[in-house]
Amino acid sequence: MTSLVPAQPDINYHPDEKKYHARRERRLEENPNLPLEELPVGFPKKVEGPIVWEGKDWTGEDQWVYNLSAVELSELDSALLHFKERELALGFISKEAFPLPTLSPILWGFAQELYSGRGFFVLRTIPIDKYTREELAIIYAGISSHVGSARGKQDGTGAVLAHIKDLTVSHAHEKGGIGNAAYTTDRQVFHTDVGDLIALIALETAAEGGVSRISSSGRVYNELAATRPDLVRTLSEPWVLDSFGGDPGYTTRPLLYYEGGHTIIQYSRRHFTGYATQTRSPNIPPITEAQAEALDAVHFLAEKYSLGLNFQKGDIQYINSLGLLHARDGFRDDSEHTRHLIRLWLRNEELAWETPKALKPIWDRLYSAKPEDQRFPLEPEIRRKAGGATK
Repeated sequence: MTSLVPAQPDINYHPDEKKYHARRERRLEENPNLPLEELPVGFPKKVEGPIVWEGKDWTGEDQWVYNLSAVELSELDSALLHFKERELALGFISKEAFPLPTLSPILWGFAQELYSGRGFFVLRTIPIDKYTREELAIIYAGISSHVGSARGKQDGTGAVLAHIKDLTVSHAHEKGGIGNAAYTTDRQVFHTDVGDLIALIALETAAEGGVSRISSSGRVYNELAATRPDLVRTLSEPWVLDSFGGDPGYTTRPLLYYEGGHTIIQYSRRHFTGYATQTRSPNIPPITEAQAEALDAVHFLAEKYSLGLNFQKGDIQYINSLGLLHARDGFRDDSEHTRHLIRLWLRNEELAWETPKALKPIWDRLYSAKPEDQRFPLEPEIRRKAGGATK
């Protein structure tokens, strides 16, 4: 007798609200007791704190934007000169090597805001056109070293900078195509990056669209805990994450954690659905119908409670990737406006939340690059694994 092999659910990278509602109704019809299940052991009925918010709670940019003064901008120039005179490799950029006497205490306060407050802020505005690309990298990493001292590797080659830009034309030759929406003009759905903190500096904005959206993981959790505790359980159990040709072909871990009083969601949807030409590997276990519903539930709740952050050229946006989900609207470039962000993954060792046990090996690898091994690509490139394959 032939055993039935489970099939991958009908779910794609871009969430389909009709399919989500149909799947939810079907599963509730099959088991009306799902909303009555107990929460997993150790998970609270509700989390509270300043990082638990809704988009409507914020009334204006002045609540999260800090405008750099002429004195502070001059201080950046002095710090840049100080670092260049030392003739160090860029991996040695640090608070000490990039001194900011006036701005540093302010940035320390914002670092506390990331870990103990609302979880995000924006610095406005670096005069982008005043500097060379290398000088911008020094200034950006220098400022950021006062927020999070540890820089994370963004690929297998030791790159600590990643250029977020439409590369579908300039890198069309990539074998297998581009399997990550970050390098296209396409919409990015709600997800989190690895690591504690994400920094993004805008070298240029799009001609149209490209709004950055953030949402509180705690607010998403509270709604699920109150209405669908079964999905909390699903998210807190091990999932199969596609390695897209890596070795091994997949890894397993939960997507939801409750650690040290903090709700942490850590996932990227494409690892379960694929994206564009990078389809989900057919020879690994599929996700379940419950997991498919949970993915959509997280996305649509994050969308419901989200806040849009409108990038301006020269802005630096910092967010807590442990406590906030983020997404990006699709956008259109033209000859004068080509959206181009540069990303850093950071961690402040003094303020950091406790890393969940299942994530610790990832975090240890992420922040393992010694200063001499950190690479600062000044031009856009596709993230690569150690062997050269695209990620």
